[in-house]
Amino acid sequence: MEMKKRISLELRNRTPAEVAELVVDNCRSSDGEIEGLTDEFKELEFLSMVNVGLTSLAKLPTLPKLRKLELSDNNISGSLETLAEKCANLTYLNLSGNKIKELSTLEALQNLKNLKSLDLFNCEITTLEDYRESIFELLPQVTYLDGFDAEDNEAPDSEADDDDIPEECYTDDNKQLLLYQTPQGIWRPHITPCS
Repeated sequence: MEMKKRISLELRNRTPAEVAELVVDNCRSSDGEIEGLTDEFKELEFLSMVNVGLTSLAKLPTLPKLRKLELSDNNISGSLETLAEKCANLTYLNLSGNKIKELSTLEALQNLKNLKSLDLFNCEITTLEDYRESIFELLPQVTYLDGFDAEDNEAPDSEADDDDIPEECYTDDNKQLLLYQTPQGIWRPHITPCS
């Protein structure tokens, strides 16, 4: 289904100004751009566009109340400056599974002063040496990177809660590794001490 049509269906007889949450996961962007989302969505606080084929955020409208943005599993490799310009109040940004390769690409996020949580899981950038330290240095406002703080403490509001169903449990050195599935269907590791 096309993104524009999906957004229209998700309105469910509401005006864009009445929508606080919008989920258009797994629909299709015909040209890699955001379609059907306008400045009229001024009350939007949560937006999820997972696996929609985005390559650019250039057509992202101004969303002054947006706090949480899910963009995982797209083909975004840059143009992140749009986020600071259009969504200045973001506190949570999920870019996991995108084409982010270099630290310089994330410099645009320095202007997101309220950003507390950033997810880059399954992006090529995570293979860089000193990846975590470099991100925390570049973006000092970020408390949680890929669900963990600089001291490897898990985010308290992480998706890894009791509602997640572990696929496997591995025990090693008095720790167990649980794999859990996020609401978007992505399997993530969750490490906890063995009981």
